[in-house]
Amino acid sequence: MQTSGSISDYFSLGEVNESLAQENARLRRELSQLEQSLTRLDMSRMRDFDFLNKYEFISAEVINNSTRRATNYITINRGSQDGIEPDMAVIDDYGVVGQVKAVSQRFAVITSILHTNIRVSSRLERTGDLCTTQWDGLNADKAKLEFLPRHVSPQVGDTVVTSGFNAVYPSDIPVGVISEVNLDENSLWYDITMDLSADMNALSYVYLIKNKLRIEQDSLQVESGAQVINE
Repeated sequence: MQTSGSISDYFSLGEVNESLAQENARLRRELSQLEQSLTRLDMSRMRDFDFLNKYEFISAEVINNSTRRATNYITINRGSQDGIEPDMAVIDDYGVVGQVKAVSQRFAVITSILHTNIRVSSRLERTGDLCTTQWDGLNADKAKLEFLPRHVSPQVGDTVVTSGFNAVYPSDIPVGVISEVNLDENSLWYDITMDLSADMNALSYVYLIKNKLRIEQDSLQVESGAQVINE
């Protein structure tokens, strides 16, 4: 009887964790709406309405995760029946995790930020300078910050966030914190290493971000020849 009770408690705990993650996603959505409302009071009501309804957050449980390969992937227990679509941004409570690659009815595979072919359009929070985050295939808790020009003055401890300059990630999501800065005298760009915000070895629940206006934005950029590569 005691063993049966322990098993029941275990599954009950899983249901509680999932419920908490869903509630956290709802609170994130409401907090985002509140913050945007408070900082954009000078905008028209219609423009506020459009922004506040641009993103949707969906929670999911991580059921498989690799971190020791050059191309790492994550599997979650949400799929198309839950509104998950390819190319949706994925974050956790601390920062960027990756981007949805493939979806079935009940599951989805995410291309991890620990993938040598994925790039995240980023920004140095302190200065506003644009750059790109890319994993070099070495440490699971670090990544490289690329294309930051030598006239900028990055510092150890600087925070790196998403730029918002594509239709995948909203702006200002934490990506990492600079831990090492080097500059070769003949190089145009800094050689920068940063500690990733998300602990990729300890993922449990993640949040998928759906940009409701992405199709319209991407279509216009393609038609006008102004398509921005998501990097």
